[in-house]
Formats: sequence, structure tokens, C-alpha cells
Amino acid sequence: MPPFRSIRQMIELVMVCAVLFCSAQAQIEPAGRTQIPSGPYHIAGTVVSAKGGNPLGRARVTIGDAKHRESVQSIITGDDGRFEFHVPAGKYSLDGAKRGYIEASYNQHDQYSTAIVTGADLDTGHFALRLAPNAVLTGKVLDEFGEPVRNAQVTVFRENHFQGVSRIFRYRGASTDDQGRYEATPLEEGTYFVCAKASPWYAIHPSANTESATNAPAQVDAALDVVYPITYYGDATEAEDAAPIPVRGGDRLEADIHLNPVPSLHLIVHTPEDGSHGINLPVLQKPAFDGFEQVESGNIQMISPGIFEVTGVAAGRYSVRMPDANGQMKEPTEINLSGGGELDVSAGSSTSSIKAKVQIEGATSIPAQFQIALRNGKGRVNVAGVDTKGEANLTDVIPGKYDVVVFSSTQTQAYSAVRIASEAGTISGHSLNVPPGAQLSISLTLVGSSVIVEGVAKRAGKASSGAMIVLVPKDPEANLDRFRRDQSDQDGSFSLFGVIPGSYTIIAIEDGWDLDWSQPPVLAQYLKQGQTLEVADRSPGTLHLQTPVEVQPK
Repeated sequence: MPPFRSIRQMIELVMVCAVLFCSAQAQIEPAGRTQIPSGPYHIAGTVVSAKGGNPLGRARVTIGDAKHRESVQSIITGDDGRFEFHVPAGKYSLDGAKRGYIEASYNQHDQYSTAIVTGADLDTGHFALRLAPNAVLTGKVLDEFGEPVRNAQVTVFRENHFQGVSRIFRYRGASTDDQGRYEATPLEEGTYFVCAKASPWYAIHPSANTESATNAPAQVDAALDVVYPITYYGDATEAEDAAPIPVRGGDRLEADIHLNPVPSLHLIVHTPEDGSHGINLPVLQKPAFDGFEQVESGNIQMISPGIFEVTGVAAGRYSVRMPDANGQMKEPTEINLSGGGELDVSAGSSTSSIKAKVQIEGATSIPAQFQIALRNGKGRVNVAGVDTKGEANLTDVIPGKYDVVVFSSTQTQAYSAVRIASEAGTISGHSLNVPPGAQLSISLTLVGSSVIVEGVAKRAGKASSGAMIVLVPKDPEANLDRFRRDQSDQDGSFSLFGVIPGSYTIIAIEDGWDLDWSQPPVLAQYLKQGQTLEVADRSPGTLHLQTPVEVQPK
């Protein structure tokens, strides 16, 4: 079943918008909670540790009514970890929480879980609600002498499949203490990577033009003109060579990072001074999986009018962004710095700005907290809020091809762009090509839908709980925002919310949560046995599938 917390449901409706993934962990408490009345059926079981299976006493167990989300009931388990509720017939969420453990729902995967169904001749008295102990990733950042590096900046990355394809994004940061130690906790189960940034305490970066440099030392040993490159666990200096760290519940893993100095590059940058925008200097970023790590230059000195020297940079691959004459950042330029010399910042087109007018077919107003986003092929996004007039402004848009995706705070309503009009004409769909240095004015026509598709997942004729349900749109690569997912409940039932009109295939996969489920090569083997569905423009609020969806093995 989808989660009860509405923000999580909304996020899955726009799962392709990476900027929303952090929000997927947010929890909004229902207003005006009421107590679930007592009834003739029971929900009972034991809260256990996912590591070892021992019962967990003093854990809080909460059930919630699927139809009336404000109705909840909670108890604290005894030393034996047992819980029991007496409730009417219905469908209920089951959640557990305990200090030192990751809060979880019954049979949870990502933000989905399996709901408990009472009154359906199902066994509801022997549940094992598993909570994974907090995991800890710790370690030391050490220099070339094996000494601790204080105040090093540590970044933890995590792999996820929220977009239906493996992505690795920054997860959290930390810094080392006086002993060079860092700690990142709590961590859920998954695959992580970690890197460290620091500067040698003894480093000196003399200017290439010592006569014009202020207070430059007369002579500096080359061994002191060094820098630590950004270094990953596995002692790699490029993200693709980083060693993965598999984390399981209750793990306490040590991941030491060893920093080794390399010669500092001396880069000469020509930056014409503009009276209205001041001095424009380049911004260096280091590619880090599906994002970037900011590079802090050790020193920047003006060696003559309009000419600067940048030091404290290690050799390697970088992304360079340079402001244009108007102070706006140009698009990133990929470069490979292997030595010093002049840094060419002339490449790179100016970024663009977009003024969008948004209208929703059949609607007279824009919902509150409405946003549009541009998402490129690497999952990176540019987001803007839509005001009450239906206007949005997107700035610093890097030239390229984007999909327009929509995010709304409306719980059961989803939206998708169906037309984009500009000076170049009107096109169907939601793909937009942004040229360099442009100031675009576009009109976006959206379609909204509150259609719910309900069905039952079965395997060998029996209801199958915990299966991953995927609603796959026609031409999936061009319609990533129309995918929908759910997890089948105890009786095999599932609900897919906010389905946009169109042609679909529904598939059910057993334990498919770590698959790249939006990718055509992965989908191909499952679509053959899927169930096709057509959602018309005027479909009723709820569509019930007439035949069960067969659960396929992973």
C-alpha cells in the first residue's frame, strides 16, 4: 500500500524529480487524530530486531485506518515485544519505532509497505514487525604520515532506485574531530560511498609572479606547494573508482580515508573587469557520481590587472563555470587539468531563463504550493514555484533537452504537461529544448487526474502480498512522470493514485525493489506478461481491474 503520509505519496507521483527525494523522508502528522474504535478482529504479533530476530521491548507500535487516516491507535510493547489491537473489519497500516532503530512499516520497501486486512479470513495474529538497528559508518581521515586530519569535510553518498534507475546522490555530510574521526548515523540499509576534502596544514602556494604578490616568500620548497585531492574510500580520487560500502542494519563499519599530497596546479585566468558586475572568477566543481562537489581553491591572487592566479587545485577532471559579461553563470564546461598554465574560460554558452505561464485544463486556479521543474537525462533538476497568477520563473537553466515535471501538494491529484507553446510554435508532450543564452516565454498546458487504479496481485491463483506493482506508460522513456508504483497489501490488493489518461501496462514483480524498473531493457522481460489498461480522459474516479495481475519472479 502507499504510505499514509501524504507528502510521500505526492513525491512518488513525481518520482523523476530528484530534488524531491530528500522530501520523501518528511512526515506530516494528521490533524485532529481520533482513536480507532474497538472491534471483533485483532492485529497481533511481535516487534523484533531485523538483525538477530530478538524481541524488542518498549517499542511503540501504531496502526492507522487506511480509509480514515486521522484514526490511529498506539501501544508500547512489553519486554516480550508483543502487541495486540482489537479493531473493526478494515485495512490498516502497521508501524514500529524504538530508540536506536530505524522506524519502519510492516514489510517496508522504500516508502511503501504492506497493509493489514482484517475481516477477510486472513491470519492477522502472527506478524513479525522487523526494525533494523541504526547503522553507523565511521572512520578516520589520515594524512600521508598516518596522522589524523582535523576538520576534514566528509561527504556520504547513497545509491537509490527512486527514479527507476540507479542514482548516487549526496546523502549527508560530517567533519572530522581532533582525532581525525568522523561518524555518520543513523544509516538505513543500502550501498554508500564516502569522500573527504582537506588541505595540508603545512601547504604554501607561492605566486608564479612573486614580484607582484603581496608578502610572497622569497623561496618555497616545492614539497610545500601541494594539495590533497578529493579522496574517496578506497583511496580513489575519481568517483567512478570509489569503493562501495554495503551497509546492513546494526552495522558499525570503519572506512578510513588516506590523503596523499600532489603538486598544486597554478592556473592563470583572464577575467575582464566589468564596472557593474565586478570581477568574475571561475567556479570549479569536481564530478561526484550524479552530482558535483565544490572545489575550494587554496588561493587566488591578482598578478596584474585582469589576470589572476588560482592555486591549491589538484590535477584531474573538473567542471568549470564562468560568469558571462552580465554576471550570469555560463553552462558547465568539462575539462581535464593535467598541468598548470592558462585556464581557458571562453568556452561554455550562457545559461538561459524561462518565464512560464501555467494553465490546467478544466481548472480556474492553480493549487497551493504548486511547482514545475525541468529534469535532464542525468536526473538533475531546476525547480520554480508557480504563483497564484500561474506564472513561474526558472533561472540559470543550462542549455539542453529537459522534461517538464510537476509537483503539487494536492494529495490525490497528479498533473502532467501535455502541450508547450513558445514563439517557435506548439508541441505535444512535455519535452523542452532550451537554447543557450535565451530568455524564453512559454505556455504550459497541464492535465490533472485523480483517477485511482485498483487491482489484486496473485501468484499461482493465490493473493500475493508485498509485490512491487508498476504502472508502465506507453513509450516509457518519454513519459517518466507517468509511472506509478505501489506495494500489494496482505490480501494482494493495491491502489495506484493520480493516473494520467493514456495507455499503460501493469506488472507485478516479486522483490523487485532494487531493479532499474523504469529502464526499457529491464521492463521488456516483464511487459510481455503484464496487463494492459487504457485510462480515458473521462474515466471514473476509480478503475477496478477485472482480472488479477500475475506476480512475476524477479
